[in-house]
Amino acid sequence: MKKYIIYIGILAAGLVLGWLIFGNSSTSADKHNHETSETKKQQWTCSMHPQIIQPEPSDCPICGMDLIPAETSADGLIANEFKMTVNAMALANIETTVISTISNEVSGLMLSGKIKENEKTNSIQTAHFGGRIEKLFVNSTSEKIYRGQQLALIYSPQLVTAQKELLTALESKSRDISLYNAVRNKLKLWKLSEQQIDKIEASKTIITNFPVYSNVSGIVTKKMVEEGNYVKEGQSLLMISNLNTVWADFDAYEKQLSLIKEGDEISITTNANPNKEIKTKISFINPVLNTSTRTVIVRAELNNSKGKLKPGMFVKGALTPQEMDQKYLLKIPKTAVLWTGKRSVVYVKKQGNEPIFEMREVTLGNEIATNYEILDGLSENEEIVTNGTFTVDAAAQLQGKKSMMNNAGGKVMTGHENHIGMQEPINSEESKIMIERLKVSSKFQDQLKIVFTNYIELKEALVNDDSNLAQKSADLIVSNLDKIDMKLLTDSKSHNLWMSLLKELKSSSKKIAISTDIKNQRTHFITLSNTITKSVTIFGVNQKVYKQFCPMANNDKGAIWLSTEENIENPYFGEMMLKCGTIKEIIN
Repeated sequence: MKKYIIYIGILAAGLVLGWLIFGNSSTSADKHNHETSETKKQQWTCSMHPQIIQPEPSDCPICGMDLIPAETSADGLIANEFKMTVNAMALANIETTVISTISNEVSGLMLSGKIKENEKTNSIQTAHFGGRIEKLFVNSTSEKIYRGQQLALIYSPQLVTAQKELLTALESKSRDISLYNAVRNKLKLWKLSEQQIDKIEASKTIITNFPVYSNVSGIVTKKMVEEGNYVKEGQSLLMISNLNTVWADFDAYEKQLSLIKEGDEISITTNANPNKEIKTKISFINPVLNTSTRTVIVRAELNNSKGKLKPGMFVKGALTPQEMDQKYLLKIPKTAVLWTGKRSVVYVKKQGNEPIFEMREVTLGNEIATNYEILDGLSENEEIVTNGTFTVDAAAQLQGKKSMMNNAGGKVMTGHENHIGMQEPINSEESKIMIERLKVSSKFQDQLKIVFTNYIELKEALVNDDSNLAQKSADLIVSNLDKIDMKLLTDSKSHNLWMSLLKELKSSSKKIAISTDIKNQRTHFITLSNTITKSVTIFGVNQKVYKQFCPMANNDKGAIWLSTEENIENPYFGEMMLKCGTIKEIIN
């Protein structure tokens, strides 16, 4: 009995000692965890509009419902963030840049334009007397002519009669000098020179075909008559431009006008000689806005005594307005911006050791050289993606996050979610590696390149305003999409992404193929271009591709297209605004 009492005492002492050691520790740990949980930053979202993220509880600005705590992933990410592996970033050649403000540096607006004839120096060569053109010595436009050069021979019944009157008056000159002078002056009014009149008097022979001489020197820019035409007195024969001075006409958008003034210095470069800058000043700003392009002509006059500036030549002009040096601007590279309708988005890299990204909508200001001014949406010293932006956007879509084309977030649905081996990722670790699908079979790339070539043919058809050829090219896209062997995508996740892109590629191509209205074709070409851009960016076609952008397309919302050439040829406007656009990115 005594032995049991000893055992019970030892057990009681052990329980008391254990409580003292581990009980207090557990309480302290619980308290620490509780404090950590409370100090952890909580964000709030709307159950109906998950794109809404707020730092504190409030009402949804869209529907008015109470916000709920935003769920975090196993990695501690909030609903609007997603993670990529370091290897995936290296494979996709993703680059980031820390944004900053600029002030008092040589940076300014970049304008695009053309060389044009100086209209002030244009001249019209007219017929000084009526008749039939027997011989025309100017064969084509662009010919250089000189003052006093013979341009044509004209048979004029009026001049034949006037010469007869002159010879008759010459015989009675001693008796009636006033009649002689009147006839002679009549010929001078028809631009006959003293030497020509003297020659008629000396030879006493009537000239049937009279020469027409140029009044000015220059280049023939318009030919208005041909041999055998009958012309009236004063009728235009040729338009002649003196190209010793030319105009550089630039298109400035509405939002740029407040920063541009007459007298601002502008540095001009040509595509023919991009390394040589021509410095001059803005001499004219058109007071009337072009309602179709929403631009205003900004003009500079250039000396062209050496003839190196050709009318029609494309030029770029960089200017630093006086107001721009007075304020600080937040700028980002153009390559960082993704355009979708009215929205402009960038991807922000969160601070920390791991590559975590978040999509952010921004408000753009003026175009400043190769950058955009940021009016809202970003802060100084934030880090953003500047190369490989489409790849990051694809990763966001695959992880069900907000993206360029999916503002509300949610998984990308392909229609194959219930197929074996085709399920969407179920955890963050699986979704993190999806971007590594970029390494695909070269055979798949070759098959995709055939579709891309058909796309370029379609783009060229729209450039040339050819709706029939556009239909045929779109048909080829649909046909060759069916020939792509999806078995070459051995990774189920690669297959998943391709299926989502394939559906949109076929849909937009078929709509172009069945439409005969080129305006409607161009509308569907916007969607096709967005999707083919993603396809080429993610899978590659083993070719340098230029992503180009026109801010006037899509009802002034802006639209992109792809090209194999650096030269801008706008498929959304064709001949009407063929050169409207800029290069946004080079996809290798």
